[in-house]
Amino acid sequence: MKNNFQDLVLYCDPAILIINKPAGLLVLPDGYNPNVPYLGGLLQPEFGPLMIVHRLDKDTSGLVVLARTAEAHRSLNNQFEQRQVDKVYHALVADNPAWESKSVRMPLRTNGDHKHRTVIDFRRGKPAHTDLNVLERYKHYSLLEVKPRTGRTHQIRAHLAAIGLPIVADPLYGSGSALYLSEIKPNLQVNPEDECALISRLCLHACSLRFSHPTSEQGMEYTAPYTKDFDGMIRQLRRYDGLG
Repeated sequence: MKNNFQDLVLYCDPAILIINKPAGLLVLPDGYNPNVPYLGGLLQPEFGPLMIVHRLDKDTSGLVVLARTAEAHRSLNNQFEQRQVDKVYHALVADNPAWESKSVRMPLRTNGDHKHRTVIDFRRGKPAHTDLNVLERYKHYSLLEVKPRTGRTHQIRAHLAAIGLPIVADPLYGSGSALYLSEIKPNLQVNPEDECALISRLCLHACSLRFSHPTSEQGMEYTAPYTKDFDGMIRQLRRYDGLG
């Protein structure tokens, strides 16, 4: 475990553990196959029992905080429930919005259609609020800073899809299509069968968390660097899909 995951640990003390989760790794055990690797199961041999406070989707990378004691678990759960935790994500979306900043307030209902997606439902949905800011614009894409003010399941993905800006490579709320260099680099000569995708997973990264330490009550803020695939994608977009 040390060889594969020690470099993902951003902070550790007797009360909490902060991880930069890679894409493709579950936070919680798989409900159908208990043998599928998940974050807690991989970390527990090194750090002991861990309690999940919040979750990221399997293909979302970035910050996850885990509790190491029951007291820390209660404190962090309360902070999340009371919306006292500031969360910031970065998302690559298709197209360019006409705005620089936008606040999305659309009620959401989980498991709302035959694909078990979270849907907009003004009658039966729960209040949901997401703030958006454009960080970088490219010819065909935009990098957004996303701040969910509530914590509904798939909130970011559902809100962005609802306003016509699905996250790139989102298989549930968008086309699911991977991003290839040939799409943004003019006159690239490559056999489509031989080309590797710049990124083929959900282009969403949990960048930062700000909360109060459950024991000391000291304010804490941690930032997770981009994963290799996300960073490489942004570098290529800046180089070949920039606006000049």
